[in-house]
Amino acid sequence: MQTDGEHRYALVLGQAVIKAWGELPTDIQHRLFETAVLSGHHSEQDESLREQLAVFLHQHHPRTDR
Repeated sequence: MQTDGEHRYALVLGQAVIKAWGELPTDIQHRLFETAVLSGHHSEQDESLREQLAVFLHQHHPRTDR
């Protein structure tokens, strides 16, 4: 269970990563993407998370490999 502070830190760090995504090296993008998919996948309802996240990143940063 996250504290309010931990939740806030995760949120602002995630926002920073999204903003900087296109400037990150491809290997770092890949590691972050895979980690996000694994940490966000808790049930069968999350099966489409990988595709949804890839679409989101591609819409915000067309230069990415995702």
